[in-house]
Amino acid sequence: MSERPPTRRPATFKLDDAGVIVTDPANESRPARGTVHVIPESETPQLPVALEPTLVPAEPRFRWGTLFWSAVGGLVLLGAGVGVTQLVEDLFARSESLGILGLALTSAAALSLIVVSAREAIGLMRLSAIEDLHRRAASAITSDDRAESRAVLHDLLKIAHQNPHLARARATLSHHAGDIIDGADMVRLAERELMTPLDQQARLLISAAAQRVSLVTAISPRALFDVVFVFAASLRLIRQLARLYGGRPGTLGMIRLMRHVIAHLAITGGMAASDSVIQQILGHGLTAKLSQRLGEGFLNGLLTARLGLAAIDVTRPLPFAALPRPSLTDLAKDLLRRRREEVDEA
Repeated sequence: MSERPPTRRPATFKLDDAGVIVTDPANESRPARGTVHVIPESETPQLPVALEPTLVPAEPRFRWGTLFWSAVGGLVLLGAGVGVTQLVEDLFARSESLGILGLALTSAAALSLIVVSAREAIGLMRLSAIEDLHRRAASAITSDDRAESRAVLHDLLKIAHQNPHLARARATLSHHAGDIIDGADMVRLAERELMTPLDQQARLLISAAAQRVSLVTAISPRALFDVVFVFAASLRLIRQLARLYGGRPGTLGMIRLMRHVIAHLAITGGMAASDSVIQQILGHGLTAKLSQRLGEGFLNGLLTARLGLAAIDVTRPLPFAALPRPSLTDLAKDLLRRRREEVDEA
């Protein structure tokens, strides 16, 4: 049997010692006795990095439509201003007291317009901040960026400061803000602490709105009244959900929210999902127990609930990562239990 070559026992050394020699990997000479030879490993070649294609910005073009509507709006404002000025002058020419009254009414109208415009602008800015916070939170969860998660938490606490019911949750998150927690876990912790009571309240709002729509449309004699009531109930529900999650939309904000909710329904296939749930629930003999009007009311209530779920996705400042997303099936079960109670009472 061949003898095993002697092995050197493990030892520690410093790189600046005289007995430590850095040699070239290609050098095959035997090291001198009592010295330590360090052979540096060759660096791995840098692989070519695929660069994303540079997006060439579109050439700026003159927008005639924007110029047209801007000019029309300017003419309308000028016409209204000239008309009001002429009216005040005519009132002063007729009577000084009438002129003073007209001037006071004009000042009140101008002040009210400024206040309403400022509130609309603040509401739009708040909705934009919530949408931006939602995107940043989703990005922080994906990248697990600690710094970005702390920034998201800071902005989220400022939004939640308006809700006094979240005082304990805000104190808990403020206590954990300086802890060593990964970025994704910090966002999930904020979602569990802040969004849990808000999601429960949102589910109660959606369930109440769906039951209200189901009951009213089941007993209303006119289809036109059904359409008007469902539209008004949907607007009220979206406004309530937006305020619950920190937004206070005005008229322009509600138009923007309705557009986003409808776009979300179109993208996520909400109506198709509603159809599958409706077929699953109504296909188990429920149509034989409910009258036609009650069945239509149940359908309208279910569609209202689906609209509310889409509104949650739009108005919620954090994506669903740590908490389960409210499902249409659970809301449909609540609505179905209410309809069965009404049938039994009848």
